[in-house]
Amino acid sequence: MKKTLLALLVTSLVTVSAFAGKYADISHEDLKVAVAEKSATIIDVNGSDSYKAGHIPGAIDFAQHKKDLASVLPADKGALVVAYCGSPSCGAYAKAAEAAVKLGYTNVRHYAGGLAGWKGAGESMEKL
Repeated sequence: MKKTLLALLVTSLVTVSAFAGKYADISHEDLKVAVAEKSATIIDVNGSDSYKAGHIPGAIDFAQHKKDLASVLPADKGALVVAYCGSPSCGAYAKAAEAAVKLGYTNVRHYAGGLAGWKGAGESMEKL
């Protein structure tokens, strides 16, 4: 019985750890360069109202493109794709990251600072 419980505990911890680190973070500086060079496809998962009020320049509104995401992502499956949400405590970005991975993208990252981190660093916002 003890061995079974220990095995279940270890399996659970490995599963949680794997999920937590599934998408590597991109640093603020690296994202800033990617935005300036237009070398990444950025996905905002904060909802359409938030997106319209302000988003990272060049970002795609995930709520609007959830069903046709493949049509707005690059043909190169190795291209950098970055997903973000509202703040470091938000996990909603994973929906967009997982959708990109399911479409075959292999270089999917997470911007942990989210919209709050981008704004807090004094970076420019794009509005509709």
